[in-house]
Amino acid sequence: MGDPLLPGAIGGAGATTGGAVDRPPSPARLSHTSEKHPKVTLSELNMLRRHRELCDVVLNVGGRKIFAHRVILSACSPYFRAMFTGELEESRQTEVTIRDIDENAMELLIDFCYTAHIIVEESNVQTLLPAACLLQLVEIQDICCEFLKRQLDPTNCLGIRAFADTHSCRELLRIADKFTQHNFQEVMESEEFLLLPVGQLVDIICSDELNVRSEEQVFNAVMSWLKYNVADRRQHLAQVLQHVRLPLLSPKFLVGTVGSDLLVRSDEACRDLVDEAKNYLLLPQERPLMQGPRTRPRKPTRRGEVLFAVGGWCSGDAIASVERFDPQTNDWKMVAPMSKRRCGVGVAVLNDLLYAVGGHDGQSYLNSIERYDPQTNQWSCDVAPTTSCRTSVGVAVLDGFLYAVGGQDGVQCLNHVERYDPKENKWSKVAPMTTRRLGVAVAVLGGYLYAIGGSDGQCPLNTVERYDPRQNKWCAVNPMSTRRKHLGCAVFNNYIYAVGGRDDCMELSSAERYNPHTNTWSPIVAMTSRRSGVGLAVVNGQLYAVGGFDGSAYLKTIEVYDPETNQWRLCGCMNYRRLGGGVGVMRAPQTENYMWIRKDSVV
Repeated sequence: MGDPLLPGAIGGAGATTGGAVDRPPSPARLSHTSEKHPKVTLSELNMLRRHRELCDVVLNVGGRKIFAHRVILSACSPYFRAMFTGELEESRQTEVTIRDIDENAMELLIDFCYTAHIIVEESNVQTLLPAACLLQLVEIQDICCEFLKRQLDPTNCLGIRAFADTHSCRELLRIADKFTQHNFQEVMESEEFLLLPVGQLVDIICSDELNVRSEEQVFNAVMSWLKYNVADRRQHLAQVLQHVRLPLLSPKFLVGTVGSDLLVRSDEACRDLVDEAKNYLLLPQERPLMQGPRTRPRKPTRRGEVLFAVGGWCSGDAIASVERFDPQTNDWKMVAPMSKRRCGVGVAVLNDLLYAVGGHDGQSYLNSIERYDPQTNQWSCDVAPTTSCRTSVGVAVLDGFLYAVGGQDGVQCLNHVERYDPKENKWSKVAPMTTRRLGVAVAVLGGYLYAIGGSDGQCPLNTVERYDPRQNKWCAVNPMSTRRKHLGCAVFNNYIYAVGGRDDCMELSSAERYNPHTNTWSPIVAMTSRRSGVGLAVVNGQLYAVGGFDGSAYLKTIEVYDPETNQWRLCGCMNYRRLGGGVGVMRAPQTENYMWIRKDSVV
C-alpha cells in the first residue's frame, strides 16, 4: 500500500507495474523558485566579464575598453538590443565605438547590468543621466531624477530644471517647476535667476502658481534680471513685463515705482501696459470688461495646511475623538476631543475655526454644534443650535455663511437648508432643496452651493442640484453617472470631485468629477479601496480620501489622488478607524504648544 498521507502515491490505488497509463499527474509535488539563483547567476556572469572569459564584444568609450557579453547588454538595454540584433554594422563587429558618452558613466552602467547595483551621487549624476537616457536604462534615469529631486534648493532648482528639460525628464521638470514656483522669493535672489534666458524667465513668471506676497515682488525680480545685463536685455522688457500683473499692484507702487522707471518710460509697449493697469485701477465699474491674464490673481499651491478628521463611527459606537494630519510630516496627532460623540457629523471651516454640526451620539440625533480653535486646542459649545436635529448632514461655507443641508432627524429624511451667521450667532432657513437627501455631499464652486447625491430615504441618488444665494433658489444640474449616498466630495482644480459612497447594493471605490462650464460628469480612476462614509478634502493642493467603510471593515487608511497620472495611492493611516466622520482643512496653527492628548485605546 502507498502512504495514506500521500494520495495517489506509487503503489497506491490505480498504480500499475507494466507500461505507462493515462492518468492525472500526481499531486505529490514540491514547487520551488530559487531566490539565490538570479543573484548567483549575475555574480558568475560578472566574474566571467572581469576575467574576460566568453566576452564577445569590446566597447571603446573615450580612452577605455570595456569587455562584455552581447546577450547581457541586449537583455538590459533596448539601445544595445537594437544594435546587436538588427542589421546595423555593429551587429557583426567584435569592437564597437560608442561616442558622446562619458566613459566613467558607461563603466558604472555596464557594472549595473551585471550587478543590479549602482551609486548615484553629486559627482556623477550629471554624466549618468544622459548616459542612461542614451542606453534607455529607464530605472537608472528614474534613480537619477529621484536623487536630483532630493537635492533641490533655491540656489540650484533652475539649473536642475534646465537639465531635466534638456534630457526630457518630465517628472523631474514638473517637480523642479513646482519647487521654483513655491520658493520664488528665494529663487529670485539666486545667481541662477539672473542668468536665465528670457524664454525661461517668461515660463516662470507667467505661472498662476507663483508664490509671492504681492505682484511687486514679480516686478522687482524682472527688473533685477533686466539690470543684470541692460545692454542685451532691454529689448526684451515689454515681452517680459506683459507677464507681470500690473493691474494687481497698488496705485502708489504702479505710479511711483513702475511708471517712473526710466526703462519703462522709454518703451512705448511698456507705457501701454502701465496705462492699462491705471485704467483698471481707476475704473472699477469697467473691470468686468477688462478681465484677462494680467488681472487674474495668482493662486499658489498652498503650504502649511493641515487636515482634521472629526468624530465618526468606530467599533460599534459613535466617537468624539479628533485628530490632525500634517502632510509635511505625514503625521497624525490627536487633538482635544469634542464634548459629544458625533457620527454623521457635518464639518466645515469658517473664519479659521472648525465647526462640527449635528450628528448622532449613538443614542440621539443632535442639533448642537461645537467650534474648535486650533490656536488654543479647545472646543467651544457657545454656538446656536440648528433648528432641526440632523445626522448625515452636508455642511459648507459660502459667502461667509455656514450652510447645513439635508440629513435626517430620526423621523424623516430632510430637504431643509439653513445657514448660520457667525456675527449674529443665529441660524435662519433658506429655500429647501427640491429633493430630500440624507448622506448628501455638498460643495461650493463659482458662487453656488451644490448638493450631490445622498439618499431620499428609499434609495441612493445620482441627482445633483445647485443653490443660488442671490435668488434663494435651487435648480437641477446634470446627474452623476452613479447613484451614491454617504459619498465624499471636494472642489479640486475647479472641478467637483465625488468619490466612493454606497449604491443600492455595495460600497463604491469609483469616482467622477463635474465640470461646471460644460455641466457634465466624467469618470476618474477608482480609489484603491471601497469607501462609504468617506471624507474628501484638498490639503496643500492635493486631494485626500479619508477613512470610511469598505463593506467589511471600518478604515483608518487615507489615500491621495494625482491628477497628472490619474492614480490614487495609499499614504498612511489615522489613529482611529472612522466611518461617517467629518473632515476640515485649516492653516497650520502658529504655535505647537499643544497639550496633545494621549493615544490611549486607539483602535
